[in-house]
Amino acid sequence: MVGGCFNMKIQLIQGQFSSKDAIDIIAQMIHVKIKFHEGKIAQHANEEDIKMRERRIKELQKDLFEVRKYINQCYETININAEIFLQA
Repeated sequence: MVGGCFNMKIQLIQGQFSSKDAIDIIAQMIHVKIKFHEGKIAQHANEEDIKMRERRIKELQKDLFEVRKYINQCYETININAEIFLQA
């Protein structure tokens, strides 16, 4: 424990979902992250930062496309286990 800080884990998603619900949950999470980057771009960050964020948005969009394809081709139900780890 440093300066009153500690490591923390949040169990964000855990369970079995229909393929439709799984895609919906993942899509919403990715859209939140895209909106975060768009908001940072709108704050007139420097050009290098903007390019990095635009690249990350494209990666997230590609990831979402791949997730949809994967889930739709393979599964009627899918288990999702998503955790957030915080470290100080």
